[in-house]
Order: sequence, then structure tokens, then C-alpha cells
Amino acid sequence: MSRIGKKPITIPAGVSITVGTDLAVTVKGPKGQLVQAIDRDIKIEVKDGEVNVIRPTDQIRHRAMHGLYRALIANMVEGVTVGFKKNLELIGVGFKASHQGNLLDLSLGFSHNIIFEIPKELKVEAVTEKGQNPKILLEGIDCQLLGQVAAKIRGLRKPEPYKGKGVRYIGEFVRRKAGKAAGK
Repeated sequence: MSRIGKKPITIPAGVSITVGTDLAVTVKGPKGQLVQAIDRDIKIEVKDGEVNVIRPTDQIRHRAMHGLYRALIANMVEGVTVGFKKNLELIGVGFKASHQGNLLDLSLGFSHNIIFEIPKELKVEAVTEKGQNPKILLEGIDCQLLGQVAAKIRGLRKPEPYKGKGVRYIGEFVRRKAGKAAGK
């Protein structure tokens, strides 16, 4: 059995989980509501304040989906209770970030600024403090959407290995290379 798949998910106070007839799990909590479609073979049981994910056989396909759907439902429960955050920082001379509503205006050393539209489900904040690199703070209840948006922002200017310039997650380690002068 999948070690992750067989662990039950405890339902915190204020969270309700319903399994619809259309093979969708709905999680409602204090921060919002999330819906996830479930494969027709996987069974979801909600009882005694716990959610269990059950697979019918030991086929490779069923084993793969067992842990996947358990992790997705656990992320949904965590998202509607606590929420998720991703923090990025811009490292480079002249790199700037500002926001107006859900539009993020990035100056990343290209000829024009990049206007990036953040989905309405997420909150964005651009912070610039004197003497520190500009930071972009993303917050939301959907773990997958948050990670995808953060990865797209990082992909606009990935950190390069020679000077370390670019957009990176706070706490991310960028492996530095020696330039051609170090070889002599």
C-alpha cells in the first residue's frame, strides 16, 4: 500500500468535506471553497472527522492515483484553513516590482517592463525596502495555482549561474560558476 495514501486526513473544526455524485470532492472552510475531480475508481470515505482514500486493486494505475488524491485533498484542507504563501525576490541592478490590484509590473532588465496578470484567486504584494532586494509576496488557498504562478514569474528571468541575477524564491540556493577568468 501507498504509505501516503493510507494515512487518514483529519478534518479540522470549521471545515466541511462533501463527495458529490459527479465524482468531485468539495472542501469548504473559513478561507474559501475548493473543488477537485476524482477518478471514478478511487473511493473517498468521510466519517468520524476523517477522510480516507481507498483504491480498489493493486494495479499500477490505482496505486499511482491513491497517494495523489490523498495529497490533493490534504492540500485542499490546508489551503482553506491556513492558506499557502510563496515569496520571490528580484536580484539584479535596476530590477523593480510594483503592483496595482492584480497586475504585477516587473522591470527585469529587458527593453520594456513586463506586465503580469495574477489570477483573481491569489493576492499579490510587491515590497521594496531600502537597501534590500525587491520582493514579491504571493498568497492564496489553491496550492497548485499558487505554485504555477510563482514558477511563471520565476521563469521570466531565471537566476543565472555567473552573477546570480534573476528572479528566485526566497531561500533558494543558486549554484554559482566561476567565469572564464578563473580558468587561467
